[in-house]
Amino acid sequence: MNKKENETYLTGISISEGIVVAKACLFNEDRHSNILEYEITDINKEKDRLFSAIKIAADQLGQITMDVEERIGVAESKIFVAQKMILEDETVHETLFKTIHEREVNAESAVIRVMDAYEARLLDVDNEYIKARATDIGEIKRRLLDVLAEINPSFLCSGLEHCQRGKDRIIVAKELTPSLTISLDTRHTAGFITEHGGKLSHAAILARALGIPAVSGIKNIHNIITCGTDILINANKGEIILWPTEETIKRLEVTKTFISKDTVREKPIKGTRVMANISLQQDVTEAIAMEAEGIGLYRTEFEFLARGAYLTEEEQFQIYSQVIKSMKGKPVYFRLLDIGGEKTADFLKLPKEVNPALGFRGSRLLQARDDLLRAQARALARASVSGPVYVLYPLIIDINQFKLLRDKFLEIISDITTGDIKHGVMFEVPSACLQAEELLAEAEFASIGTNDLIQYLFAVDRDNEYVAYDYTPDKPVFWNLLKTIVKAAKKHNRPLSVCGEIAGNKKYLVKLKKLGFSMLSVSARLIPVIRKELNKLK
Repeated sequence: MNKKENETYLTGISISEGIVVAKACLFNEDRHSNILEYEITDINKEKDRLFSAIKIAADQLGQITMDVEERIGVAESKIFVAQKMILEDETVHETLFKTIHEREVNAESAVIRVMDAYEARLLDVDNEYIKARATDIGEIKRRLLDVLAEINPSFLCSGLEHCQRGKDRIIVAKELTPSLTISLDTRHTAGFITEHGGKLSHAAILARALGIPAVSGIKNIHNIITCGTDILINANKGEIILWPTEETIKRLEVTKTFISKDTVREKPIKGTRVMANISLQQDVTEAIAMEAEGIGLYRTEFEFLARGAYLTEEEQFQIYSQVIKSMKGKPVYFRLLDIGGEKTADFLKLPKEVNPALGFRGSRLLQARDDLLRAQARALARASVSGPVYVLYPLIIDINQFKLLRDKFLEIISDITTGDIKHGVMFEVPSACLQAEELLAEAEFASIGTNDLIQYLFAVDRDNEYVAYDYTPDKPVFWNLLKTIVKAAKKHNRPLSVCGEIAGNKKYLVKLKKLGFSMLSVSARLIPVIRKELNKLK
């Protein structure tokens, strides 16, 4: 915790990027804190009571699954399918009923004992992905206890006249669970702040899919924040500010109210194409609603991470085809799998690394894992008959690496009838930027991923609070490097876009325009804001 004048700064972990200002609304975490264990005389009656609760909870999860599939997508709905499977597992039932029988205790006590034991086992495993799944066990426990007590999850101020039930508020909770995320009116949720939950948690994936800024890892959160507290979330840096001043709000280029999904749309403008960044197939719906002029960055690895499983060529083909068809001829920039670094995927059995950010990720991983490149390349080639496909190669370090991967891609798809496919470079690594002219003589287009570029250019971990002050584009050398890339793109007449955070930050629009950028790719939520600012620059 850090005090600056009347403001309080707290640092955690960014799990869904964005900047927003709104008042806090605290979720009630204590509804099960007074559950007592007591002896029972009628064991069969207690078992029947628990069996009934399991059935009701399973029915709830079935309904949630259908709602999520309709509102967000099939991949996200699998989260609740998995919870329902755990809840209906015969071994789980046997353990619960055995606990009631042997200990002669109430159903609530059995649920707490058994689920806490399962959760502890998962948390004890030295695997971040499996640890993140412990959240599912905790959520099943809370759902069963809610059913047994015949209560619904609520906010601390529920029942009071001023309670907004999270509408237009930043939700504060110990843990952002999938059920909590889905039960809210997310069209009008400003942001999330939590004590627990990592980047790979199911709830984090949902928050990113919904485009809601979220920060986790804020300790003792309910002792620090009260309902109605004014909060600024800077999820780009994993930081929150309590009682931010007008000066701070202005400095960070945010408005007093968050950018809701009811934002008035702004029509495309001449001179600058504003496209959308997406992570999942269903994100296209919002991109279309905001009249995006294409998908400037499709982070395809999130389709894998959301399902927690490897996607076959056919599964990828179905997903990519639908995205292309939905965009009706507008360009879709598919970034090939950028798995590795902070985006671990245990189902791919990747090696553990001391420094994963500089290790086996991006194009290096694609070079080594023919199975990954082959399935994705063939899926994209097949999908290209539905519309133009722009293939982005991630974390390219030099022209040799680009040519090797592109040629391998072309060899893999040589037996497939394709539509229009173009091959481009992601400029994220300084060595590639310094070789921009050679790369753009070979590549057909390029995109600048400023998030990683800033990180690698200044040797700064953007998630490390001790060095976060150096994670900034406000340094001349960064803009000089962009100038080098722009010059090379103009020389070879190659399309060049910016898809990192600075593209969606009003503060940098003037600089980007002066350098000659005419293509920006941002979160769909930000498209109206960026277009409005661009109109002011005319």
